[in-house]
Amino acid sequence: MAVDAGLGAVRAGGNAVDAALAAMMVAMTTEPGIVSPMGGAYVTIWPPGGEPEVIDGNVEMPGRGLPAERFGTGLLEFGLTYGGGITVYAGPGSVATPGAFAAMGLAHERHGVGEWSRVMHDAVKAARKGFHVGRAAASYLILTTDNIFGWDEQTHTAMTNPDGSVLAAGDRLISPDLADSLELIGQRGWREVYTGELGRALAADQEARGGLVTAEDLAAYEAIVRTPLRLRAGDWDIATNPPPSVGGPMLAVMLGELVARGGTDWRDVIKVQEHVLTYRTDVHDFSANLEEDGYRMLAEVRRKGLAGLTTSSSTAHVSAVDSDGMACAITASAGYGSGATVPGTGLMLNNCLGEPELNRLGLHALPPGTRLASNMAPSTGRTSHGRVLAIGTPGADRITTALMQVLARHCLLDVDLGEAIGRPRAHVRVVRGEATRVDYERDPEIKAAIEKLAMPMLEHDNHAMYFGGVGAAALSASGVLSAAGDPRREAATGVA
Repeated sequence: MAVDAGLGAVRAGGNAVDAALAAMMVAMTTEPGIVSPMGGAYVTIWPPGGEPEVIDGNVEMPGRGLPAERFGTGLLEFGLTYGGGITVYAGPGSVATPGAFAAMGLAHERHGVGEWSRVMHDAVKAARKGFHVGRAAASYLILTTDNIFGWDEQTHTAMTNPDGSVLAAGDRLISPDLADSLELIGQRGWREVYTGELGRALAADQEARGGLVTAEDLAAYEAIVRTPLRLRAGDWDIATNPPPSVGGPMLAVMLGELVARGGTDWRDVIKVQEHVLTYRTDVHDFSANLEEDGYRMLAEVRRKGLAGLTTSSSTAHVSAVDSDGMACAITASAGYGSGATVPGTGLMLNNCLGEPELNRLGLHALPPGTRLASNMAPSTGRTSHGRVLAIGTPGADRITTALMQVLARHCLLDVDLGEAIGRPRAHVRVVRGEATRVDYERDPEIKAAIEKLAMPMLEHDNHAMYFGGVGAAALSASGVLSAAGDPRREAATGVA
C-alpha cells in the first residue's frame, strides 16, 4: 500500500519527494505499533543540480512552562520479551514533542511539486476503508496489546478486533478517527498538528493525563535544515545524517574506515564495529551535548584514524529516486509507542522519553527543547557519472551496521544493490556492563572471522529481522530506475 501511494503521487505529477512522503504516510498509518505519525523523522534530500540537505524532525524533550515536580511523573513501566527482553516506559509522561509532520511538511514545501493533500490522500483512504495488518505489526501487537496498548481504553479498542482479541496478520483494521485527522491535516496543512485544532487537543490531553507536552512546546517546535555529513566511498559521494544524530556520524566513521582499509574483510567489519560502537556506548550514550561530541569524534578520526577513539526500536524507512535525479530518504520512529491516543483523533503518541537507550542520562533529565538521541541515518549518494542512490533502514543500533555493510558492498565492490542488501550481516553488540559479542547471520566466513578474533558469538537464522530492513532506490548512469527491498522485513518496491 505504501509503494502504491508513492507511485500514485508520481502519476499525479509529483517527484521523488512527493512519492517518499506519500509512502511514509501510508506506512505510518498501516503499521500499527511499528511506527506512527506522532513520532520523529529525518528526511535526507539531494536535488538534481543542488546540494544535499537533511531535514531534522527528531523528537524533542517537552515541558516548557511546567513546574519541576511534573518531571519524572506520568510513566508506566513495562517488561517486554521483544529483542530478548527489554524494559520500556510508556504512559502520558513518555511522550516527546513530535517532529515527523514538521519535517515532512518542510520537505514538501522546499522540494515537493505535487499538492500536499495528495501526499496525504492514500493514508486517509487506508485509514477510512481499512487495511490488512501485516506480519511485522501483528508479531509486535502480540507482545504489546495487553500492556503498552492496554492501559488506554481508546487505544486498546483501536488496536484489537471487535471482540477484543489481538489482531493477527491479515485481520482488517479500520481507523475512522485517524482518517478524519489525516484528512484535516491534508486540508489545513501540517501546522495543524502544532498550532491548530489537533495541536490544542494533544496539549489538552497531555495536561489532563499528566504528560509533559504543552501548547508552548508544540508552537516552538521547528524542523531544522542541516548540512549533511559527506564521505567518499569508491566513486560515490555519500550524504548522511549529521550531529546531533548519533546514527549518521557512526555510519560515516565505520564506512570511512572500511574505505581506508580498502575492502570488506569480515575481521575488518567486526573490529571497526566494535571500536566505534564501544566509543558510542562510552561517550555518546551519556553525552550532554550530542552535536559537540559528534563533531569532536569526527575530528579525532580525521586527525588520528580509528585509534583516536577511546574505547532505537520501532522504525520505518522509505527511499525514492526519480528520473530527474532527485533522491529522498526518510526514516521515522515513534519508539515502542506510549499507548496514549489523543481522544477523538486516532493519533497514537510516541514513547521516546521512555526508551532507556535514548535517555541514558535519565528519564526526563534533558532541558525542554533538547533533541533526543537517534540512530536514524537516511542517506543519499551520487557519482560523477550520473548514478543516484537513496538508502536507509529501520533497526535501532543495527541501522548503522546494516548500512555500513550494504554501502561497502555496493559502493566499494559494485555489488548489485539487491544482492548487497540480501547478503549475510554481522553486528557487534556492545552493552555497558555486559560482554561484547558478535551477532551474525549463518555464514561460514563470518563464523571463521569471529573465531579468529576470539570473540563471543550468537548465530541467527539467515535474513533475521534483527539485522534491519534496508530499502534503496537508484538511478543508473544510463537513466534506468530500480529499487531493492530487504527480505528481512516486509519490504515492497515499485517503479513507474
